[in-house]
Amino acid sequence: MSTIPVGGLVPQATEVAADLVVRNARIHTGDPRRPQAEALAVRDGVIAVVGDDNDVAPHIGTGTKVVDALGRRMVPGLNDAHLHVIRGGLNYVLELRWDGVRSLRQGLAMLREQAARTPKGQWVRVVGGWSVEQFAERRLPTVAELNAAAPDTPVFVLHLYQSAILNRAALKAAGYDKNTPDPKGGQIVRGRDGEPTGMLLAAPSALILYSTLAKAPVLEGEDKKTSTRHFLRELNRFGLTSAIDAAGGFQNFPDNYATVIELAKAGQLSMRIAYHLFPQTPGQEIDDLARWIEMASPEDGDEWLRLNGAGENLTWAAADFENFTEPRPELTPDYEVEFEKAVRLLMENGWGFRLHATYDETIRRDLTVFERLAADGLFPAGNRWLFDHAETVSPESLDRIAALGGAMSVQNRLSFQGEAFLRRYGPGAAADAPPIRAMLDRGLTVAAGTDATRVSSYNPWVALHWLVSGRTVGDLALRPPENRVDRQTALALFTRAGAALTGEEDVKGVLRPGCYADLAVLSDDYFTVPEPDIAHIESLLTVTGGRIVYAAAEYEGLDEELPPISPGWSPVAHFGGYQSAGAHQAVRLGEAIAESEQHRQWRIARGLTTDGSATPFDPCFSL
Repeated sequence: MSTIPVGGLVPQATEVAADLVVRNARIHTGDPRRPQAEALAVRDGVIAVVGDDNDVAPHIGTGTKVVDALGRRMVPGLNDAHLHVIRGGLNYVLELRWDGVRSLRQGLAMLREQAARTPKGQWVRVVGGWSVEQFAERRLPTVAELNAAAPDTPVFVLHLYQSAILNRAALKAAGYDKNTPDPKGGQIVRGRDGEPTGMLLAAPSALILYSTLAKAPVLEGEDKKTSTRHFLRELNRFGLTSAIDAAGGFQNFPDNYATVIELAKAGQLSMRIAYHLFPQTPGQEIDDLARWIEMASPEDGDEWLRLNGAGENLTWAAADFENFTEPRPELTPDYEVEFEKAVRLLMENGWGFRLHATYDETIRRDLTVFERLAADGLFPAGNRWLFDHAETVSPESLDRIAALGGAMSVQNRLSFQGEAFLRRYGPGAAADAPPIRAMLDRGLTVAAGTDATRVSSYNPWVALHWLVSGRTVGDLALRPPENRVDRQTALALFTRAGAALTGEEDVKGVLRPGCYADLAVLSDDYFTVPEPDIAHIESLLTVTGGRIVYAAAEYEGLDEELPPISPGWSPVAHFGGYQSAGAHQAVRLGEAIAESEQHRQWRIARGLTTDGSATPFDPCFSL
């Protein structure tokens, strides 16, 4: 494999030849003992040398790949501490991604084009990673617009944990009619004739949304492997080299884990994955956990694929919902009985766990269970455990978590749901959602992630922008400076802290000799770009375990070859994944803004809004 020639560094016969050398970089190592460097050498997947040209020169042999970073910023490979990577990989090539799309006009144009190429029996599905707030129009698509874009092809559009919009063909394919009852916690919106309109509401449970999506066709055989490999490549595009899979609904073990297990055995994973196990059937959770404890143990696997514990649900009754357009759900008064059995079973058998908990009311009840178990020596007992999300966790609960040896994992869900949260809970609560600085001040391990792909985008730089700026994708400032973090701290939450959650802090998350050779050379300098531009950073060269797994710009062609996307009609084959901002989007954004102004003037003329200071959008678009 050819690499960029570098003058002055001459290959030589050496017994310590590196496999890869990257030099002429501005390296942020994340290592306080040597925070900055210019070059590093990699041998057998591990960093051998960190320093400058003089340090790496003796390690350049005749077979060493030498890459010139051209003065760009290099950082440790990013680690998403809460990503549904396994489920996302199994579905990636089937999904039309609106991640990064700046106008509804563009999104509908993509949908219309995709519907024209989608074969009979397949669906067009837009599944997460976007919010109406990112659109110039600041509104959802209508059912009429979906019907016009795809008269005969089923279309399913998921919006956050809040709602889904289906066209006529999708309602028929899903089997919904006037006789279909509303599921528990969900609503099928109906017209005057009793027929479903095409709008599904989480009220407050998102189960109606996900169970409807589960009716769509799935991939089979080799296509699942191909989809997963292309999803991992898409994540590599943003400098991700590790992820902690948080499991989730409709992700059964071991069946839905088979694809990543097979890829790991074949050496075809381009990211390191630590995974969790999530009981799927209410009432059967304890039996499932007991069965898994007999089958496996945490840290089974290797540095590429390893079991990390249970969760993010242990029992269904103990899980709250995070649909911020609905009131906080009241959990059953006795969920602690089964929940305590689950936690005791795990802790007595050396299993760690993670817990989905959005609200402090849930966290306080869970902590009371843990404190009872602490009397038996089960907390703190060395098993890694943590709370996920925790948007409204209180200072008192943080003190209790610290005393019990817990950790935290925060996600940028409010990048996409912040406006809804603000409307329901007010600016005071939004300013501390979640209270990241208070977590750090207590010495808690705090790792960051995205919770992609059903709500937030998988682009970690959107999350890093949120950590630093406190702003949503609609540019609404929620968190004040005292609850933001600086860029270096934010990066540490996406590198070293994630490694701590999997017990790998000694070998991952920093660039120093003896650590995994996981790194990213960035398109822009994260530490100096204007704050709004953090969200637009990508990696130009991503290395995992010394392998070049993504390469763009001057490095194009240096990465590993992937099989073609299959099936050929896949939305990803035509549009790719995350839509980066560029000249073509600027044009479409301008068109959408002009269209929105016309809509505003139309409403003023008809007396539907009094003047230009009022919102020009219908209340129904605030879902």
